[in-house]
Amino acid sequence: MTGIVATFRYDLQGQVVAISAARAELWPNFDLMLGTLRVTEPVEPGFRVNIVETPALPEDPQGKLAFDGEVPEDGHCRMIDGGDIVHLIFPGLQTASIHAREGWAEIRLHPDSKVKWTLLMLVLDAALDAGGQHMLHTAGLTLPGRDALVLIHAPSGTGKSTTSLALASQGFGLCSDDAMILKVMPDGGTTAWGLPRKVKIHRNTAAMLPFVAPCLGSSWDRNSEQAVSLECLAEIIRIEGTIVRPVAALLHLARSADAETRLLPMARTDAMVALAADNVRTGMTGLLAMQKRRMAAIAALVREVPTFTLEVGARPAEAAPLISAALDRV
Repeated sequence: MTGIVATFRYDLQGQVVAISAARAELWPNFDLMLGTLRVTEPVEPGFRVNIVETPALPEDPQGKLAFDGEVPEDGHCRMIDGGDIVHLIFPGLQTASIHAREGWAEIRLHPDSKVKWTLLMLVLDAALDAGGQHMLHTAGLTLPGRDALVLIHAPSGTGKSTTSLALASQGFGLCSDDAMILKVMPDGGTTAWGLPRKVKIHRNTAAMLPFVAPCLGSSWDRNSEQAVSLECLAEIIRIEGTIVRPVAALLHLARSADAETRLLPMARTDAMVALAADNVRTGMTGLLAMQKRRMAAIAALVREVPTFTLEVGARPAEAAPLISAALDRV
């Protein structure tokens, strides 16, 4: 690609991704999220991302329209399913073309702009998928005294971060409060590791869990949240490194109707439906190939680990002994 002068590599637990562009400033969000995974050795990447500044955007590629609408924060976009190639288009602003089988993607954007979050996450999903890994919207915590971890899933706003921090105050180790990378092993079993990004703490979480106060400032964003670094949180709770660990259980988070905290067995079919509903996207053309593989990984996870409903009440820390007791018997 003409004009590409800077290349950074990131090791996503064995899947090395190389990002190249004329200026490193074009992908600040990549480095903000993946900076601790950057490698300096010239390792051969398993997936390449080329970022090109140009006023010429390919806005009418061949394929079927899979999505046409608004996405939160980023505005209007279209997704085109071209079979072997998937295109994401923000009209007049930037585009991405993902060549999954060939292991590369190209991002084109107008000069003096930055890559949008939605586009970034689609490319990151594709890079992980190329290495047999899948990003899930779940929290992940190691069990006290064990290397195995539990995954906690629920739609945004249900209380994953609050519950995760409360459990971490009781001896659990925080891998991620929102994004875990899942991999089904060829010889059986499922593993996961946490994406090392900041934790967003809501005002309500801060009021419920006063021990996080040393990491908070005085300013809140429009969603009444603050982004807190893992380095700061590591001074008050255990933050786990980006190490692949076995998954011991899957917990579906729900709010308790009577303020009491409970851990109840959950039917595997119900657990799969709940997890897939929050993690598998269906477009106008059905499931993209990448989404089908993610669905298969979710199915394998649900088959192999016990599944529970965690009803969290007024004192989320009370969930800690319930989880430990249930999994001591597994």
